[in-house]
Amino acid sequence: MRRIVLLGASGSIGSSTLEVLSQHPQQFTLVGFSVYHNVEAAVKIHQKYPDAIVCLKDLVASQRFKEAFPSAHVVYDELGLLTLATLEQCDLLVNALVGFAGLKPTLAAIKAGKPVALANKETLVAAGQLVQSYLNKYQGTMIPIDSEHSAIYQCLIGSQSPFKKIILTASGGSFRDKTREQLKDVTVEEALNHPNWSMGAKITIDSATMMNKAFEILEARWLFNARKDQIDVWMHRQSIVHSLVEFEDRAVMAQLGTPDMKVPIQFALTTPLRMPLQTDCLTVDMCRNLTFEPIDFNRFPILKLAFDLLSEVDSKAAVMNGANEVAVAAFLHGTCRFLDIDQFVIDVVAKADHFAIHTYEDALRADQLGRQLMQDTLKGVNV
Repeated sequence: MRRIVLLGASGSIGSSTLEVLSQHPQQFTLVGFSVYHNVEAAVKIHQKYPDAIVCLKDLVASQRFKEAFPSAHVVYDELGLLTLATLEQCDLLVNALVGFAGLKPTLAAIKAGKPVALANKETLVAAGQLVQSYLNKYQGTMIPIDSEHSAIYQCLIGSQSPFKKIILTASGGSFRDKTREQLKDVTVEEALNHPNWSMGAKITIDSATMMNKAFEILEARWLFNARKDQIDVWMHRQSIVHSLVEFEDRAVMAQLGTPDMKVPIQFALTTPLRMPLQTDCLTVDMCRNLTFEPIDFNRFPILKLAFDLLSEVDSKAAVMNGANEVAVAAFLHGTCRFLDIDQFVIDVVAKADHFAIHTYEDALRADQLGRQLMQDTLKGVNV
């Protein structure tokens, strides 16, 4: 029985993780989980896993939960997340938190000797070098959950030879066929309508701007120790080929499957073994018209920024992440135009002071700098 701690249990990745656990009750159990303010989700999870420690947003929410369920073990806030991340009875931490908040629990888990199944992109975007130093120092294990990085991870398992190139695929998001001129008046509802995947609001907007792919480019550097010239991105509208790996002999391996996050989640829980999974199977009809296209960097300028940042080892990526979190939240609340998100992020990265990131505090400083500069930028915007 493998004991799982799940951070971000009420989000799309968290919900899919719970589905995987439900399919294998003899192999996995949940010993701790966090939600933010979705108490209704916490109640349902607690009823299924009454012995699991519950982490909520704040003291008030935790007290109310405790009143409703006196026998529950409840923690809260950042300290509660760190309690779960370092829980002695945890065999694997699944980090499905959204945003910079995922970094500190990741570092704590690695230091405590806990393997980390990572879905939180911002951990490696904001502090990839720091996380890598923790993994090296504490001989830690990190398994990617992102479908693209999981695909690469799967292609590399068992290989005794170095790769020549890793190729991330991108669906292009909600607006892949629209010009930037056509995106001036995009609504939140339109941006949340992803053609292939069902995801949370922030990651769906990130997919529409291609910020999601920019993050994955930066993550790939640290996950696979890849140089800038070893990373490429292809547009692949069908989301069937999740990524490819080219080897020195020019052989190329790819991982294919339906766009269902339960597949990479389960593999992160069972690797290197595979187990049955109740999900749709890939059919020949799904593969009749697979297409691949080069990326238009004029159409998706944020990807050019990501590739430029592959040559940097400083605070720029963390600034980019912090600025993006603020811009996306503003767009979702109607105070920022869609087309301004990536351009404002690019502008903020260009104007920000940059410095080395050696500690969590350095990463936090960079994140806060990006947020503040974006907030200042948005003050002058009329929507």
